[in-house]
Amino acid sequence: MGTPDFAVEALQCLVEGGYNVVGVITMPDKPAGRGHKIQYSPVKQYALDHQLPLLQPEKLKDEEFIQALREWKADLQIVVAFRMLPEVVWNMPRLGTFNLHASLLPQYRGAAPINWAVINGDTETGITTFFLKHEIDTGEVIQQVRIPIADTDNVEIVHDKLMHLGGRLVIETVDAILEGKVKSIPQEEMAVAGELRPAPKIFKETCRIDWNQPVKRVYDFIRGLSPYPAAWSELVNPEGEAVVVKIFESEKLPKVHTLAPGSIVTDGKNFLRVAVPDGFVNVLSLQLPGKKRLKTDELLRGFHLTEAFKMKAV
Repeated sequence: MGTPDFAVEALQCLVEGGYNVVGVITMPDKPAGRGHKIQYSPVKQYALDHQLPLLQPEKLKDEEFIQALREWKADLQIVVAFRMLPEVVWNMPRLGTFNLHASLLPQYRGAAPINWAVINGDTETGITTFFLKHEIDTGEVIQQVRIPIADTDNVEIVHDKLMHLGGRLVIETVDAILEGKVKSIPQEEMAVAGELRPAPKIFKETCRIDWNQPVKRVYDFIRGLSPYPAAWSELVNPEGEAVVVKIFESEKLPKVHTLAPGSIVTDGKNFLRVAVPDGFVNVLSLQLPGKKRLKTDELLRGFHLTEAFKMKAV
């Protein structure tokens, strides 16, 4: 059960490993883009390409879906980046249902664990397999794999590392369950350094940059949302007109200064720096409305930007 690319890796590992995948469940098709064309999810496309039985229920408690799922007679269900399942679904297989989650549970329970780990400046993250139960992301842990987060990693880099590791961990977990070697651990018994942090769903307003934050915090925020959905700010011209600008890459430049947060320092040709309380954020790539993503020097060649502009602080 899954929808995005992150889930395809595990499905592919199962198929190529010779496991008997009796069926695939993914989200219903949705229109996307300006033409509102129906686009298949990555998981659906993979299932179709490999002639795998497919279900796309609107509601997971629908009787027709439940009956179709029973008819597959699956011994084990695997969930990767999918919706919250009702008990009638996760409790159906004789060997249970396990989930692959992109964090070191119990840290970062929720919809966006990779983003929040980078946004919070963590130096380590990982993946976890765990058995499902009622409360989301709280079931007993089966296995975990840890990886470092480099200071230069954005969320795309961390996502791809975890995706590839996740495929392998799913296989290891399936084998351990089939061989009866699993000794799962309740999450409340696991040692955690510091307080538990949540990973709530990210919305547009979540992505707005607060230039009143320290330079390290803003830098981590930008890379934790790059390349998607992308951190943004309002660029205000001297007449007070504002446009939304997305920022994808930056550098942190700690420095003592007296400029107000959001003030811009630029030569109009090569660099664009935004003031924060303890330094500057050097913007390396960005995007204006209706335009493509550009390196800062490329954008400055076609956009007359001066120090009379500013980024709206909050």
